[in-house]
Amino acid sequence: MSAITMYSTTWCGYCQRLKSQLDREGIGYTEVNIELDPDAAALVEKVNNGNQTVPTVVYADGSAQTNPSLAQVKAKLAAV
Repeated sequence: MSAITMYSTTWCGYCQRLKSQLDREGIGYTEVNIELDPDAAALVEKVNNGNQTVPTVVYADGSAQTNPSLAQVKAKLAAV
């Protein structure tokens, strides 16, 4: 089971960077492409005041971060 869900797009450079950092650190995640999943796009819009801003990371406790750094993800995972 993944520790986080990352909402992304195929063309998002910030998403690619965060994915490579998570892979390098061995942090599991489920990726959801908001261009292919209208429900996911709606969730991202809800979290980001109507904007489809990615990466949006959602944690097991339901909280979310938009375009977090690796350090922010690690800190949040340690707190959850």
